[in-house]
Amino acid sequence: MTTLTNIQNYNYGLQKIFPEAEDFLPLLGTDYVELYVGNAKQAAHFYKTAFGFQSLAYAGLETGVRDRTSYVLAQGKIRLVLTTPLTSHSPISDHIKHHGDGVKVIALWVEDAAAAFHETTQRGAKPYLEPITEHDDFGEVVRSGIHTYGDTVHIFVERKNYNGIFLPGYEPWISNYNPTETGLKFIDHMVGNVGWNQMNVWAKFYNEVMGFANLISFDDKDISTEYSALMSKVMTNGNGRIKFPINEPAEGKKKSQIEEYIEFYEGPGCQHIAVATDDIVFTVNEMRKRGVEFLHVPGSYYDTVADRVGVIDENLLNLKELGIMVDRDDEGYLLQIFTKPVEDRPTMFFEIIQRKGAKSFGKGNFQALFESIEDEQRRRGTL
Repeated sequence: MTTLTNIQNYNYGLQKIFPEAEDFLPLLGTDYVELYVGNAKQAAHFYKTAFGFQSLAYAGLETGVRDRTSYVLAQGKIRLVLTTPLTSHSPISDHIKHHGDGVKVIALWVEDAAAAFHETTQRGAKPYLEPITEHDDFGEVVRSGIHTYGDTVHIFVERKNYNGIFLPGYEPWISNYNPTETGLKFIDHMVGNVGWNQMNVWAKFYNEVMGFANLISFDDKDISTEYSALMSKVMTNGNGRIKFPINEPAEGKKKSQIEEYIEFYEGPGCQHIAVATDDIVFTVNEMRKRGVEFLHVPGSYYDTVADRVGVIDENLLNLKELGIMVDRDDEGYLLQIFTKPVEDRPTMFFEIIQRKGAKSFGKGNFQALFESIEDEQRRRGTL
């Protein structure tokens, strides 16, 4: 069984790839992502079945937790926590009533959680969780937290003195139902949607409060169609392990995907989680067999792909059949595909990405992606 010790054995490293990032915390990687959901047991079954996540840990009434139930799923370096409240008067219940299922916590792995809290709050971050030390027979974990856009929070996790399955209060989750993995390796980036004229506010937050640098910016000329547009700034920490694109709406003839998200999520939040694979054809094939729905890419998109990206290792007909898009930058190319929303509200979805040298975000695919999203909005009557 995978444990957190295995995560620590991964070579995250502190090499500074982006020297313009001050990176004073510093961040070692993504520790876990926690979603507040209406039914964690059923959601866990979905993510195991459809995405190939594996059972890792559990906390609930049986482990002495009285207000919530949490299932922890693992695949590669990804740790997904699904949490459901046990009473209607829980703050978690309020979150779900307001937003539906969605990301509450983006937890970041650090060497010193108390220092991370001090560094960020003295730079203006709103405190969410004062540093707390949690113990069990396997050692101790120190956690602290700050608020970010909307109701989303960052938890800083210090686990250098811990060898347990996940966190104190969790026990191993043993299950007889264990679908095979689909090849997901780690979180490549996580995208935040914010309101009108808020992109620069939150880009400044990540720069000044957390020491990030602006990796790349896109304006409404880069990301637009006849009907809608958005703007985006990609923020990164120094070692490049944590990348947060921040999106805001831009003026268009009709409602953009960002406006639709904010309307149905009822505020800013995490729009999508991009998960990396070393074999996107295998991963997407597996997910499609298991019922994951992906955005449809117009067939005409592939008429010009070869001219635009040049020679690639993959069979273009296979990519067309699966709806996988391709883009190239100065350092290589990438392959990517987007799921439809994974809940009934048209809010959170996943991106599957395979990088073959490219460090960009698929600018050449924006037009086709936007058209695909607008087709879905049109079907929903929200364009």
